[in-house]
Amino acid sequence: MKIHPLHDRILVQPILEKEVRKGGIIIPDSAKEKPIEGRVKAVGKGKVGDDGKLVKLEVKIGDKVLYSKYGGTEIKFDGEDYLLMREDDVLAIVG
Repeated sequence: MKIHPLHDRILVQPILEKEVRKGGIIIPDSAKEKPIEGRVKAVGKGKVGDDGKLVKLEVKIGDKVLYSKYGGTEIKFDGEDYLLMREDDVLAIVG
């Protein structure tokens, strides 16, 4: 990956829900909810704590995560959509 997040930021690729539901109903883009689940593609080195020591991130590349609905900054890279967010925006790691 050519993007390297800084400090406590992570790069997440949203997992989009399928366009066609059971029964063959197609959901238009305007009716879809923003995704809250994604796969971590890159992570920063961590943030500096109050004591001056580096605190490493809990998430790692490849983790499937749940994040806050409006968290992060949407970016497009090599034709793919990503979110660049702080680790604080991650609510849970899906095991």
